[in-house]
Amino acid sequence: MSDILDTILARKREEIALLRARSSEAELRAAAANADAPRGFIAALRRSVAEGQAAVIAEIKKASPSKGLIRADFDPAWLARDYAEGGAACLSVLTDEQFFQGHNDYLIAARNACRLPVIRKDFLIDPLQLIEARALGADCVLLIAAALSATQLSELDACAHELGLDVLVEIHNADELASVERAGVLPRALLGINNRNLRTFETRLETTLDLLPQLPAGVEVVTESGIAVAADVQRMVAANVRRFLIGESLMRQPSPGQALRALIGA
Repeated sequence: MSDILDTILARKREEIALLRARSSEAELRAAAANADAPRGFIAALRRSVAEGQAAVIAEIKKASPSKGLIRADFDPAWLARDYAEGGAACLSVLTDEQFFQGHNDYLIAARNACRLPVIRKDFLIDPLQLIEARALGADCVLLIAAALSATQLSELDACAHELGLDVLVEIHNADELASVERAGVLPRALLGINNRNLRTFETRLETTLDLLPQLPAGVEVVTESGIAVAADVQRMVAANVRRFLIGESLMRQPSPGQALRALIGA
């Protein structure tokens, strides 16, 4: 299979050039300064864990490169409210247009529809994208270790926190974990372990379980992708993983919020 991640990153570099052409950094920083205050993404997950609940980042995702269209009747505001009623701690909103049929407007609509904190789910490789994320109202951003060097991770993490954004840094293997540790972003950032390989899109829950013994103390882990049934949640909770990012399995249901409630027993 071709390397999907490299294809996506090449497009992101084109998008960043277009963003620079239409908006100066000063303009985006002004918009970020005028945005609603961050809602506390990491804090919301901690509250759910403290209450003994599975802390779920519920994802609003229309499509993916591997699965194509996931949900045709796509209303980000309704989905956000439905997830909030279903017990989600936070939301994840895809903003990538070309590969995931996302949009910046979806993040705005979802965040305006409820009180949950929202992460901008995209392939972020430049500080300007982080400034744009805060201007859109994002409370957290995703940094993917497979797409960034340790130096870039450190610089983008610093930029995010200067903007008041929480960070979810994502890994898939031990080499990426080592890069994240060199970057010095832990334990301040959440550590997402994506069970889906972004280069092949193969999904294995064992990815999270195999990496757990290698993690430094104090890290707050989010298991991502492949959580489809209650047994998957229970398997992770048994391994002391209590934070989840769940999208596709919920988005295919008539009411993703009701499906979420059934999945986590809320």
